[in-house]
Amino acid sequence: MTPPLAILDPAPGPSPTFWTYLIYLGISVALTVWVAKTLHKNGRIFLVDSFLGNEALADSVNHLLVVGFYLINIGFVTLALKYGDKATDAQTGLEILSTKVGLVLLVLGFMHFFNLGVFSAMRNRASHPKPHSPVPPPIPGLRVGR
Repeated sequence: MTPPLAILDPAPGPSPTFWTYLIYLGISVALTVWVAKTLHKNGRIFLVDSFLGNEALADSVNHLLVVGFYLINIGFVTLALKYGDKATDAQTGLEILSTKVGLVLLVLGFMHFFNLGVFSAMRNRASHPKPHSPVPPPIPGLRVGR
């Protein structure tokens, strides 16, 4: 009688899909971190101006934006891992990797320009305040004060 463990094949090595996923995650997370650090560093001046010199508020919003940026992008990267074809060899692995990383770059770029648009609108609104509504004329017979 053959022992049950002798029937099992030895564990196969990692598949091309595994390596494609691993490289995709590494590149995508590294790109997300690099873009977030760049935006955090260079966006501070823009935010301080948008918040009319209020550095504490600008720094706080800048930090919150980076946290949201990480959550959205890394969430997208991990969800997108499952979708698409599976790598069967080096060529399909590279094609799939290229498509997935390209999509991540497009999402990062879209988020960057969306944030710039929002803060440009805030900056314009802050630098061009709305005129106050005119003071209504006094009502005859109404006394204000003593």
